[in-house]
Amino acid sequence: MLFRSEHPMPLSPEQQAEIDVQRSNPQPTLRATAPGMEKHLYTAHDVLDHGFIRVIDYMGDDAAICQAARVSYGKGTKSVQNDEGLIRYLMRHWHSTPFEMCEIKLHVKLPVFVARQWIRHRTANVNEYSARYSILDREFYIPEPSQLAAQSVINNQGRGEALTGDEAARVLEILKGDAAQTYDHYAEMIGETDENGDAKQGLARELARMNLPANIYTQWYWKVDLHNLFHFLRLRADAHAQYEIRVYADAICKVVADWVPAAYGAFEDYRLGGATLSGKALDCVRRMLKGEEVTQETSGMSKGEWREFKEAVG
Repeated sequence: MLFRSEHPMPLSPEQQAEIDVQRSNPQPTLRATAPGMEKHLYTAHDVLDHGFIRVIDYMGDDAAICQAARVSYGKGTKSVQNDEGLIRYLMRHWHSTPFEMCEIKLHVKLPVFVARQWIRHRTANVNEYSARYSILDREFYIPEPSQLAAQSVINNQGRGEALTGDEAARVLEILKGDAAQTYDHYAEMIGETDENGDAKQGLARELARMNLPANIYTQWYWKVDLHNLFHFLRLRADAHAQYEIRVYADAICKVVADWVPAAYGAFEDYRLGGATLSGKALDCVRRMLKGEEVTQETSGMSKGEWREFKEAVG
């Protein structure tokens, strides 16, 4: 039974060969294409130590969003003379349906614990590598030392300061050692021969996998429309998102910016770079503009709301 080395590349030689063939044989088409996306097709963009994202297929572009909006809203869009202005109008007023006319299919390789966060976005189609049918590779996410951090003292689901010195070295040693040991046991359990070369039954793959840690890598195909992709990116590309999923979101953002530049520009402005204010928060802004000194005690907001408000308005 063959197991890959402990230090594989994000793409296997077979996958890279398949990509090379796909990119060397372009096909004529009558459908609309996005030049910015064409350069990304099939190409793997590395993420983390062994992960990647790559575009397998897509449908639509900025023009498709506008076409759908004009069919839907008819004369109501005539006051907007250009596509970019229309797209910004749609984004500003939360008109989501036109954005659903664009779709993207991604091949993603990611650690299992990242996949478990990702899959909470239930508005996509997913087909994951089967560890019941196939043997998982010896590939584990081991953080860079700069990403080994203590628990945040103000946020139960966040990080604090980076670990240093002997403690950081010890944590890395534990992570690497546990990953190696569990995979050795996995390989031993599913093996068809023992250490002496004698035949044995071997444990079923669907059972052997349960002993593997959450930092082992899995892969899936993930297909989603642009509206729901923007929702995913708004949450996962945010500075408060966990680093290990945020870097995937950042990589996808770069692809989407090339695919639908007008839509992404509006998304970046109104969602990523914007803020949603409650009625109380908006009232505080108005009072501040009039010169009033507003404090948390006079704002009507809780301490948590006030902290988030101050982060948003500076």
